[in-house]
Amino acid sequence: MASRTPSWIRQHLAALRALLVFTVLLGLGYPLLILGIAQLPGLKDKANGSFVHDAKGNVVGSRLIGQSFTDDQGNPIAKYFQSRPSAAGSGYDPTATSASNLGPESTVDTLADPSVKDDTGKQSLLTAVCARSVAIGTLEGVDGARPYCTAGGVGAVLAVFYDQPGYQGNVTRVVSVNEECPAAPFLTNFDGVKVECHTFGDDVSAGKLVAVRGNAPATPAVPADAVTASASGLDPDISPAYARLQANRVAKACGLDPAVVRRLVDDHVHGRAVGFLGEPTVNVLDLNRALEQAAK
Repeated sequence: MASRTPSWIRQHLAALRALLVFTVLLGLGYPLLILGIAQLPGLKDKANGSFVHDAKGNVVGSRLIGQSFTDDQGNPIAKYFQSRPSAAGSGYDPTATSASNLGPESTVDTLADPSVKDDTGKQSLLTAVCARSVAIGTLEGVDGARPYCTAGGVGAVLAVFYDQPGYQGNVTRVVSVNEECPAAPFLTNFDGVKVECHTFGDDVSAGKLVAVRGNAPATPAVPADAVTASASGLDPDISPAYARLQANRVAKACGLDPAVVRRLVDDHVHGRAVGFLGEPTVNVLDLNRALEQAAK
């Protein structure tokens, strides 16, 4: 009588057969099937990235993935509407899609170590927002002030030290944590104590962090989407408010009547999905292409 194959070998052979079958079906067959379906007429353009072509057939962008309209030094090109910030790689990189992963509690900058070559430190989310708002305000000729931001564009945050535990008693020392010496702090005094600038290596972790709102308007002139990146870092749209903020600058750079540019913006506003989901948006690439046609 022939000996039977041990059960453990039969089990492993069955598992191997199942692995091979499902590898072929799900690892090869299914992806190829989906790829074939995606290339059907009506689906091909979207599946391939919704690329936008110019009159010569060259790809100039995508309706689904944002892009920067800046020069080689990263400065905004005045004749184009600008996109919102991106934290995806060096900006709008589909292979590195991500957010900054910084939240509301990111208010204290990491100062650069002077002993480390090319160390630039690390901005907190608050300072990044403040700096962007000041820069956009300057570019668009409006007030870039925001609550909890200094006039210089950093987070208005103090480390306040007390003479008793639990942040009790008298204030003994105050440091403006995001203003590196020899900068002059945005406040001269706090609770009767002179405010100091911050130096690298000065540990202020024992102080109570106090964010100072300042006198900026409750609704800043620079919209929120102009100073914050989307969760994916690839958002191709901006708010109508941000587009309208840029209209005068773009009109001047293109030699167009501001009313014409504002009308272009209004014509490119997309309403909420199914009437109530999300917020109205403007696709920056589509708007800039329409602007180029109007400027000819």
